[in-house]
Amino acid sequence: MSETTSAAEVAAPHRYTAALAADIEARWQDFWEAEGTYEAPNPKGDLAGDPELVAKPKKFVMDMFPYPSGAGLHVGHPLGFIATDVYARHLRMTGHNVLHTLGFDAFGLPAEQYAVQTGTHPRVSTEANIVNMRRQLRRLGLGHDRRRSIETIDPAYHKWTQWIFVQVFNSWYDADAKKARPIAELVAQFEAGERETPDGRPWNALSAAERAEVLGEYRLAYASDAPVNWCPGLGTVLANEEVTADGRSERGNYPVFKAKLRQWNMRITAYADRLLEDLDGLDWPDAIKLQQRNWIGRSEGARVDFPVGDDKITVFTTRQDTLFGATYMVLAPEHELVSGERSIVPDAWPEGTHEVWTGGYGTPAEAVAAYRKQAAAKSDVERQAEAKDKTGVFTGAYATNPVSGERVPVFIADYVLMGYGTGAIMAVPAHDSRDFAFARAFELPMRCVVEPSGDRSQDPATWDDAFDSYEAKLINSSGADISLDGLTVPDAKIKMTEWLAANGIGEGTVNFRLRDWLFSRQRYWGEPFPIVYDEDGVAHALPESMLPLELPEVDDYSPRTFDPDDADTQPETPLSRNEDWVNVELDLGDGPKKYRRETNTMPNWAGSCWYELRYTDPNNDRALVDPEIEQYWMGPREGQPTGGVDLYVGGQEHAVLHLLYARFWSKMLHDLGHISSSEPFHKLYNQGMIQAFVYRDSRGIAVPAAEVEERDGAFYYQGEKVSRVLGKMGKSLKNAVTPDEICAEYGADTLRLYEMAMGPLDVSRPWDTRAVVGQYRLLQRLWRNVVDEATGEVTVADTEPDEDTLRALHKAIDGVGQDLANLRFNTAIAKVTELNNHLTKAGGPVARSVAERLVLLVAPLAPHIAEELWRKLGHTDSVVHRDFPVADPAYVVDETVTCVVQIKGKVKARLEVSPSVTDADLEAAALADPAVVAALGGAGIRKVIVRAPKLVNIVPA
Repeated sequence: MSETTSAAEVAAPHRYTAALAADIEARWQDFWEAEGTYEAPNPKGDLAGDPELVAKPKKFVMDMFPYPSGAGLHVGHPLGFIATDVYARHLRMTGHNVLHTLGFDAFGLPAEQYAVQTGTHPRVSTEANIVNMRRQLRRLGLGHDRRRSIETIDPAYHKWTQWIFVQVFNSWYDADAKKARPIAELVAQFEAGERETPDGRPWNALSAAERAEVLGEYRLAYASDAPVNWCPGLGTVLANEEVTADGRSERGNYPVFKAKLRQWNMRITAYADRLLEDLDGLDWPDAIKLQQRNWIGRSEGARVDFPVGDDKITVFTTRQDTLFGATYMVLAPEHELVSGERSIVPDAWPEGTHEVWTGGYGTPAEAVAAYRKQAAAKSDVERQAEAKDKTGVFTGAYATNPVSGERVPVFIADYVLMGYGTGAIMAVPAHDSRDFAFARAFELPMRCVVEPSGDRSQDPATWDDAFDSYEAKLINSSGADISLDGLTVPDAKIKMTEWLAANGIGEGTVNFRLRDWLFSRQRYWGEPFPIVYDEDGVAHALPESMLPLELPEVDDYSPRTFDPDDADTQPETPLSRNEDWVNVELDLGDGPKKYRRETNTMPNWAGSCWYELRYTDPNNDRALVDPEIEQYWMGPREGQPTGGVDLYVGGQEHAVLHLLYARFWSKMLHDLGHISSSEPFHKLYNQGMIQAFVYRDSRGIAVPAAEVEERDGAFYYQGEKVSRVLGKMGKSLKNAVTPDEICAEYGADTLRLYEMAMGPLDVSRPWDTRAVVGQYRLLQRLWRNVVDEATGEVTVADTEPDEDTLRALHKAIDGVGQDLANLRFNTAIAKVTELNNHLTKAGGPVARSVAERLVLLVAPLAPHIAEELWRKLGHTDSVVHRDFPVADPAYVVDETVTCVVQIKGKVKARLEVSPSVTDADLEAAALADPAVVAALGGAGIRKVIVRAPKLVNIVPA
């Protein structure tokens, strides 16, 4: 006996151990890969396959794209991957053709920053990370169709991402048809005179640059001077989601400023109504639908023009009925009327200007400039927060209230955003809490125009109590041409909207909180735009024959960074430094000409907007996706009127942006006839998070969780007491546990079972390595019920199981099947455990028919051990495509149930009856029971209430 071999291992050389599990798992993973076990056939094309399998009902199961991090996976990452794998395996066993694969969202900032730090090309580090993650995922036994896996950095993939951008660029949204149409159809309307140009000139009288400018107002992808989040410290523009609540970059914690830059945008706002309406037909969590609805933010109201000098301020309001209560106006600090050619800011303060309005500055221009700079240092989130002190400054200009004719002062304040409405509001301080606070701070007048409730009319702070009541009536709302006094809020809205339209002052309209999608990034590691500019600055899309446009080699991957606090800077992109790539001569169909390439790159959202489509037809070099293949996997069908993936699992942190962007691209591609599905994901399921304890020393620095000791309820690291809180798992918090560690100690099947057994899939739960052993022991008991640990021989018997075992078996089959179909994996494992324990306690050899069905029950959850046991039981096929067991209803229902008999609410007898007993038979049995007869003592019966099969309640006369 060697020093490392235990006595137990000698006595039981065929026991299920980590070493045996590793051997079993490696062999079956090799087998599945060699046999193409998980390959799902398409109805045609290079991935066509078995017609019988194609003819089965299809299911498309997906996980959200992982990013190939250099740190690899920790045990929190595979939670969703294992869940979809279990679900997909159960679907295969219940007669479905299942598409299940996984790719990598591989462009983006982390790889670029790693390249900047190390000098390693982002492609090199990213591809190395992908290799490592593929190895980790393979070890988990995930049943992915590897032929379909894609990487966004593969030119064969991002060729079609660029192609989609070209389709967006070459399209416009026809509001009448409520769909996208080719831009060529719009041009034809202009050429034919069916649609007028903005200045009325004929289309052929416009220069190429003028035509491009006109079309830019319609294109679904367009360049504009957009307000952006500029981060000098990173040298790039950031999306709103990349900016923290305190106005700093999520990465690096640098200050972020508002700036105007020429950027590419997607006109997602054109689809706002459809994005809202189609949520109703999706099988998504209500909370996610609500977040999307709030993000889109549809509101009905009116556009109103307030004259100011020779110009006007246009506001959008949902409460046009309160126009008589507007006593001042507020513009966003970025509004075009406070800077540039249209500025309404006068040279000097008007006579009698209130001192508190000026901010202490000598002129309106100085006050406005200083306040704009102050506001630029805040994020949108900060500006919308309910700050205790309201800030702002008078512009020095007055507008005219169009209904009352009164002069109202115009302020700028950071609580008004350019990103919502028109960037201007009419302030009704009597009925809006933020306007009220601002009016108090700047000593502005208030007018109550909605009748206040109760006896609180003397306190302005309570006037808004009645504001949102549609039964409330208007007061103090009469002018020369219109009176709303006495009308309810809804009637007043209608009357005011009609009056505004009749007088050319405004019109009823719908507004959205949703803004167009900022699509440019000042980075290297992203998809290049398939756009070039001619000598007149006109943008041209590259033809498909010139795609993919690949990234050039550069010496320096980093965008130029600046002093983090220097807001007066401009981006300089890495691509702009490669002159040979930027300045090119191309023939776009009208002869060779000189062009300049776009030097921004696309955001990494681009690749994840459509990857579900490419999974269906990954090798197609002639089209985005073959229409017949897309129709097969994603097309509309009964119960799924807009089509899409059957199940999409991922974290709720992507509730809005990724899902909204993907929905937009699907709708646009559907409108243009490229796909049949108008929604990408029919059913969405949000998994919870695996959390872990974070231990911090007295300095607040995280210490290695694995090296912390617990003594008397306290925690110590190297002798020093440390604090413990439950948080995220990650390398930076020094509490990450890798799946490699758990697989080495227990095996992949144990890890799979533990992650699925920890609790409901949609609930976050703490990781506890010590608890993993529970699932390890379950697999050891399962193994012992089939295999002799001493000889390795199968121990099952060719006998008929007893009644109790049949009942336990079929209840388990019924329960596990329902649980797997409904993603209740923790309760499915509990039922498998209960059955396995029953067999263990019963003693003696397990009947072969029971053992085989138990193995098939386990197969979706722990596929490696199931394959091994299935083979040991004498089968030569794989469990993957075996039929899932079917329960016999006769054994699922309990043989008897206990019925409680009550008299005057007190239990007098318990009867064992059939679950299918009728009310009449149960009543007769209860009344005949000796204990009931004795309790009644000959008394008459007024009423008998029967709730078969569990309750009889007797009410004596």
